Amino acid sequence: MSIILVRHGETPLNVTRMLQPSHTPLSANGLAQAQRVAQRLAGMQLAGIVSSDLPRAMSTAEAIAAATGLTPSTTALLHERNFGDLRGQPYDTLGFNPLAMSDAPPGGESVATFLARVAQAFQHMVALRASLGGNLAVVTHGLVIRALLSHHAQRADDNELPRIGNTSISVLDATPPHAVELLDCTRHLDAATQHDARSLSGG
Repeated sequence: MSIILVRHGETPLNVTRMLQPSHTPLSANGLAQAQRVAQRLAGMQLAGIVSSDLPRAMSTAEAIAAATGLTPSTTALLHERNFGDLRGQPYDTLGFNPLAMSDAPPGGESVATFLARVAQAFQHMVALRASLGGNLAVVTHGLVIRALLSHHAQRADDNELPRIGNTSISVLDATPPHAVELLDCTRHLDAATQHDARSLSGG
């Protein structure tokens, strides 16, 4: 059985490369992407869904729930990294890369705090998957997925992780060492719903 990591659908602020406030919704394209990934996951023998409760993740999880008949649970452990006072600001005008900063921005999380929370999220999802009779879908955010893949999964190579696309699927074996079986796959998207490669992946 597997843990299936799913990034949320596109948002208007992903496309305009803004660091997102917590209440950011999906765009029209993001809603269409959520329907596409839901149709794909409906054929993957899901036994459960757990999601970040931020609106962009919940809308994606609700589409998966509608396609599978499952009821998603939520946890704040799966929230995107909190960039505090930087949220709502254009990424490209900051003059530095906030996604790579180790210290906490004002009102936000440091990398150490964020990674400690992601470790708790991983423990939660592994325990939840173990209690189910099938695969677990985990709907979350770009930086969370990168942290899970970097620190809690075994990849076949040490190459730099790819950009995590909107509604991409990454699949981990449910048992240690949690080998990566599929990485950042968006083959469920067509030309009309494909994610924008320039959009912000995280934040």
